[in-house]
Parts: sequence; structure tokens; C-alpha cells
Amino acid sequence: MNPFDRAPPTAAEMETMARATIRAMPGAFREHMTDVVVKIDEFASREQLDAVDIRSKWNLTGLYEGRPVSEQSMWDSGDMPPVISLFRQPLIREWRETGVDFGDLVRHVVIHEAGHHFGFSDEEMHALEDSVGED
Repeated sequence: MNPFDRAPPTAAEMETMARATIRAMPGAFREHMTDVVVKIDEFASREQLDAVDIRSKWNLTGLYEGRPVSEQSMWDSGDMPPVISLFRQPLIREWRETGVDFGDLVRHVVIHEAGHHFGFSDEEMHALEDSVGED
């Protein structure tokens, strides 16, 4: 189906896709995702873009903000929960430009950002993506 033939997913639909991806993670990973907040925004804020040295709001589809699990301590207190943000308009643009299934695109970005939560390398993120749904 041509991506221009249907309306783009709503923020609520994207959140449902993102949460389904997290639920499909292998149990050992899923356990560490329970405190991660999933947010859907139309675009990244200027502060978010600056934090990752990206100039155009169209060039950021997702962002992890928080302390990776590997750097957390049982003595930590008062920290805000970690957040995975998905940016709707850049994702819609990528979907329309590539024709990739929107759900697959959201899945890829969520897993990539979850990889940052675990402090993973790109190779480890790919392995996590390959394992989603195998539990």
C-alpha cells in the first residue's frame, strides 16, 4: 500500500505500537523497561536537538533521555524516570519517503532507543532487534 493512500498514524496509535514493541522484548530486557516512559511528540524540542547535536527538527525520529541501566545504582533517588521520545512528523516523513511499514519503523526506533537505555553498542542493538518477539 502506498503510504500516501492512508492517513498517518495518530500519536495514540504510535504509543500503542511502541508499547507493543516493549512487551515483545525478551523477558530479561522487558523487566528493565517497566520504568521507562514513552512519549510521542510532533517534533523534538530545540533542547533535545541541541543535546544530540542535530540542527533540523526533521532529522530526529527518536531519543532516549535518562541514565543507562549500566550506570544506575540502587542508591539513586530523585531521578526522573528515563524517557523514550518518538517524534511523529519526522517518522511520518521517513515512512512516506521509504515506504517502510510504519509499525516496523516505530519498532526499529523504539528498540534503538531502548538499546541506549541498556548502554548497548550498535551491534548489540541489532541483536536486540533481532530477538524481539522470540521470547
